[in-house]
Amino acid sequence: MSTILAIDLGGTRFRAGVADAADPAGVTVVGEWPAPQSRDDFLALLKGQLAAHGASRLGIGIPGLAQGTTCRWVPNLGYLDALDLAEALPGISIGLGNDAQLALLAEARAGAANGLSDAILLAIGTGIGSAVLAGGRIVTGSRGGACSFGWAVADVTDAGEDRSGWLERQASGRALDTAAAGIGLPDGTALVRAARARDPEALEALEPPMRALGTALAGAVALLDPEAIILAGGVAASVDVLAPIVLPAMRRQLPPHLRSIDIRPGQFGPKAGLVGAAFAGAHGVNWRNGHG
Repeated sequence: MSTILAIDLGGTRFRAGVADAADPAGVTVVGEWPAPQSRDDFLALLKGQLAAHGASRLGIGIPGLAQGTTCRWVPNLGYLDALDLAEALPGISIGLGNDAQLALLAEARAGAANGLSDAILLAIGTGIGSAVLAGGRIVTGSRGGACSFGWAVADVTDAGEDRSGWLERQASGRALDTAAAGIGLPDGTALVRAARARDPEALEALEPPMRALGTALAGAVALLDPEAIILAGGVAASVDVLAPIVLPAMRRQLPPHLRSIDIRPGQFGPKAGLVGAAFAGAHGVNWRNGHG
């Protein structure tokens, strides 16, 4: 057995799983911790998990840009910037990628995008993760940052920020938390739950962020003509609430031949990042060339 340690690293949490290289989709969750707050703590946790599970392969998704085995830019975990995991973990085969790209890898290989040649994936969390399948391949761009829809803009007056895109500020998990607080609810999860129960205040509070999401997505659909939009991660369970708000806003900005686009939940839900990391770990540094 060639054991893969799969890591799904977010802005607030570090999730770990293990899988056999012969069956990456069968990853088993082994633990979850708060996201480390320093490079030393991150490497200590990573090395501890590799040793604990006897893993010789590492697959890891990060909430930022990755190139080869190097974390190039991670806005919410700046201590990772310029960290080369191959140097830090000699002897370990490493498959490193953007977390949304790895979630799409999982869905393309064994989930909701299996059999599709063109799809957009969105993962709404601390920020907005996104990835694109075009012509059967995951698009990464020259620096690993292609299709970063969290930076899409539908407001010509916006001043911009260095570490957070317009759409992230409008429709990410943080934005939903803010909308929830405005009507006395604890967080975005509670807001979605109240909207599912047809609470009028909750539905009204969800309207602006989801309208922003739909409007920005229209540009992506017009550019890429995907077969489907996949909501991945924990938000996959909220498609029934979010899609009826997002779709009309998106379709308003599209020509008739593109309005049939649908939004579907990812098959792996909150486990998508781990499954994708396991697939990346199975292929190593060249995972982008081995997923088709």
